[in-house]
Amino acid sequence: MLFNPTTLTECLQEWGELEKDYQQIQETHRLYRQKLEEVSKLQDSCSASIARQRKKLKELSVSLEGCRQTANPEEVGTIDGIVGFMKERSNFFFEMEAFLPKKNGLYLSLVLGNVNVTLLNKHSKFAYKDEYEKFKLCLTVLLLLSAFTCRFMISYRAVDALFNFMLVWYYCTLTIRESILISNGSRIKGWWVFHHYVSTFLSGVMLTWPEGKLYQMFRNQFLNYSLYQSFVQFLQYYYQSGCLYRLRALGERHNMDLTVEGFQSWMWRGLTFLLPFLFFGHFWQLYNGLTLFRMSQLPECKEWQVLMCGSSFLVLFMGNFFTTLGVVYQKYKNNQGKAKSL
Repeated sequence: MLFNPTTLTECLQEWGELEKDYQQIQETHRLYRQKLEEVSKLQDSCSASIARQRKKLKELSVSLEGCRQTANPEEVGTIDGIVGFMKERSNFFFEMEAFLPKKNGLYLSLVLGNVNVTLLNKHSKFAYKDEYEKFKLCLTVLLLLSAFTCRFMISYRAVDALFNFMLVWYYCTLTIRESILISNGSRIKGWWVFHHYVSTFLSGVMLTWPEGKLYQMFRNQFLNYSLYQSFVQFLQYYYQSGCLYRLRALGERHNMDLTVEGFQSWMWRGLTFLLPFLFFGHFWQLYNGLTLFRMSQLPECKEWQVLMCGSSFLVLFMGNFFTTLGVVYQKYKNNQGKAKSL
């Protein structure tokens, strides 16, 4: 219960308590700033040491490869052992750097400048990753409802433009959030990152496509595809989040691993459930691309957006299809190897 002084004596007593508390706050804040400076120095020292170790390990690796040419079998075994330890050390350095400030990549530098985006404790990292996953789920549901509204309820170009603007904003936001997550130790990379840049470009081109005969020819096909894509992403979220939860509990996956819009090696369990949906979506992207390329050959085609959208869908198909196929093939080979070893 709060103390409310009513007399001068009580007010003076309260002021005395506040003065003591204020002095304590000043001392705590001074100590806090001192520790911040110490932490900053430790961060710089640790980053410099890791960089130095990496440089020396690289030089040593080159020297060991040279020694391998003239080494006897026993020495080759020793070299292989050292090389194995060097690879493990690189993984340890990756884990260490997830808790150290690092220079932003080109994309984050352009968007945010030189702001430090490294989260310095596991709780903050996991909270940010968890919020990212919830953001994806909420926006996926919202985009699903928006696509349904545009397809079956409201047929106005302005409403379509609003839907496409939401797609641009969604994918732009994902690229920024994923770049921050990568800076904090998430292992999403390669095609699944580039995929969102292509999707941002595609959505932006769709947003600028003017009303006309060709737009109306492709409109329903695009909205049907958007509905299916949102539905598959919804399935993926629940399936992948379940897989990640089990694997993290078993200690087989990193805590910062994410659900992604594609197939990953750790999703092998339940493969027959999800893969058909994914491949159907990939071939729908191919179908969209071919449809747009055929439309670009029509005499009345004057919009540059037709060819640009067709090219974007083709890039999405090739990237998604061959990446998924490669992951499935690699996982199949690994399983075959394990079976033979048993």
